[in-house]
Amino acid sequence: MKLSITDLNGHPIEVADLDKAIRITGEYKTYGHEDKSFSELDKRQRAYWTDMHEKLTALKNRLKNNKIIKK
Repeated sequence: MKLSITDLNGHPIEVADLDKAIRITGEYKTYGHEDKSFSELDKRQRAYWTDMHEKLTALKNRLKNNKIIKK
């Protein structure tokens, strides 16, 4: 089964390994620079990765609820 989500910028993203994608986006959404001059970039990046993580998690929950994947 081919899985995909749409990112914050409206681009379709194909998901090859849902569990791995959830784990990685969970890590990415906490990244940030120590240098505060990157605070605006960090804010945008956190928003992007948080959105991706939420969409991936919602996709997994929908698949579980439809019994397409094992719990």
